[in-house]
Amino acid sequence: MGQAEQTRVLRVDAERNRDALLCAARAVFAERGTNAPLEEIARRAKVGIATLYRRFPTREELLAAAFEPKLCAYAAASRAACAEPDPWEGFCGFVRTVCRMQAGDAGFADVVALTFPATAGLDDRLRRATAGLDDVIRRAKAAGALRPDFVREDLIVLLMANAGVINATYPHAPRAWERFAAYMLDAFRAPGASPLPKPVSRARLSLAGRRQAQEPGAD
Repeated sequence: MGQAEQTRVLRVDAERNRDALLCAARAVFAERGTNAPLEEIARRAKVGIATLYRRFPTREELLAAAFEPKLCAYAAASRAACAEPDPWEGFCGFVRTVCRMQAGDAGFADVVALTFPATAGLDDRLRRATAGLDDVIRRAKAAGALRPDFVREDLIVLLMANAGVINATYPHAPRAWERFAAYMLDAFRAPGASPLPKPVSRARLSLAGRRQAQEPGAD
């Protein structure tokens, strides 16, 4: 076998290993969340842990690659919400879609609730995925359907809480999140029954999520 052929075979093997690792990572993260053992991912991909680290030197790089399709779906949900003729139905549909995605994937539940370590790559993907969210909120407010004091951070708190509901009720009541989300949507609807306390700032909310991800017991 010539050098060119050997190089081609090595590249094919490397790509095969990468695909196997991403497939295994998506399955394991979906089952166990973003702190799942990397050794389990390597085992399911049928490669050594050293191979995993060669392809993805950090957990965060693996997370960014593994959740790229889900983050694209997140972005698509906001576009669909903006295309909905009824702004309130668009907002509600977006919230239900993202909550449903959380219910089906423990890792994604962590990612969209910000309960994972910060990295430039993953944060950039999140920013792109949520770029249309402000338009969803703006449309619903302009229609007089979403209470005027609603802020983007309220949705993050909802997703954090929904992740907790899902973790507490799975697998015995896997659809409990639906009632919780319905209650929250009712609370978000204009005009709002009573004034709300000052919202948590985006920076403090992000710090809270990072702290939870890094508490003792997290990998």
